[in-house]
Parts: sequence; C-alpha cells; structure tokens
Amino acid sequence: MRAVRVLSYNLEKNKAAGELLELIDRHDLDLLCLQEVDAAALPGELGSMHLVDRTTANRLGLAIYHRSDRYTARRTSAFALKKSLHDRIAKPAHERLLATRLVDRATDHELVVASFHASPLTALNSLRRAQIASAHECLSGIGPGLPHLMVGDYNYPLFRRGLGRSVTRTGHDLTFSDGRTYTRYKFLRGHFDFATSMGMAIQSVETLPKGGSDHMPILVTATYGNPVQPDPSPASATAAQ
Repeated sequence: MRAVRVLSYNLEKNKAAGELLELIDRHDLDLLCLQEVDAAALPGELGSMHLVDRTTANRLGLAIYHRSDRYTARRTSAFALKKSLHDRIAKPAHERLLATRLVDRATDHELVVASFHASPLTALNSLRRAQIASAHECLSGIGPGLPHLMVGDYNYPLFRRGLGRSVTRTGHDLTFSDGRTYTRYKFLRGHFDFATSMGMAIQSVETLPKGGSDHMPILVTATYGNPVQPDPSPASATAAQ
C-alpha cells in the first residue's frame, strides 16, 4: 500500500499564507489543499511543492499543490455547487470544489484529490449535505473507479451523525481529526475541517497547532492501491515452463 500525506488548511482570507513553507518542510507533505486563498498572489512553486491549479472566479479561492517529483497531474477541474442565499447575495465563492486526477510516478497508481469549501453556517445542513454529495459525484466523474480523497472546510460542526449516515450511504468514509479545528467562538467550536474518501484507507487525521487562521490545519495520512507486482523476466518465465 502506498501512503500519502495531505495537509488541508483554510487560510482565513489568506491570513495564514506565510505559514505554508514551514508546514511543508515540517510535515514532509505530498499534497497541500487550501481554502480561502488569494489565488492571484499564489506562487507557482512553494518550497518542494508545485501549484497544480487554483480557482479564478472566487473572492475566497481554492488551490492544490503537489510534489511534482512524486505525482503528475493529469487533469484538474473546478466546480460550482448548489448555492446558498449567502452565496447569492455576498458572492464569496462561485467554485467550491477544486479536484485533480493524479498519477503516482513510482507505481502508476491513479487517484483523485480535492479541496472543498462548503457554504457557511448561515446555510442549512441539508444544503451542505447536497454540496458534499454533488462534490463526490464530480470526483467520480474525473476518475471513474479511482480512489479519491476530499479534504477541506465542511462547515459542519453539529449533527455529525446525520452527515455520517448521508456520506456512508454513497459508499464513502467520513473521518474526523483527533482534535477540534475551529475555536474562534465558544459556541462555534468543533470539527469544521475533515476528510471524506472512497477506496482509500485513512491512517490518521491530525489537527495541527493553531496559527494565524481561525481554522487549524489538518494532516491526513492515507494509503491507496496494492503493491505493483513486476512482470516476470524472460529468464524466470523460461524457468517456470
């Protein structure tokens, strides 16, 4: 099984952008999924990470970085999901999902990884569940049958059992981190940032220390695929006959 380390971080209107280089170095990341970024200000290279793609229609954007020595991005797509009233009035985000189809250069395994940002708490949980379900359909469309991992700010701190039932009915796994990811207000403390997946084994989801954002970053370690067995050499094939 091949392990991947993915960090998800809501930068709170880009306030925590200056922390990214240290996080990349400290945690030996393979992928970096960001929310609430200033997309126009993002560098193409961030330490050992390469910018795969970013949204362009958002005031608060999404972005994905990857280690180009490990992965090759075959396709990236941004998606608009069902809008809340807040979205229609304030227009903070048109694209709430950014997804990339990757190939592991060492094993040729393919997978889909996505950065997701649900509508804020002014919307109903039912709308966020609809956004999550639609996002999962988008991931399956990018890579039919491939394992996929979606991380980000789900804005879903309450009634998580209902969300779990909704997610598992579609064959996905829902994994929360080992600590709360949002503590700005007493009545809003909880797990806002987490992971949903299909076809991947989630080893851990760790909440990292708070930085300049009102969200804490989460570090997801997951595995995918079976070890690739090399084709028998002509010599061994002859010996087996």
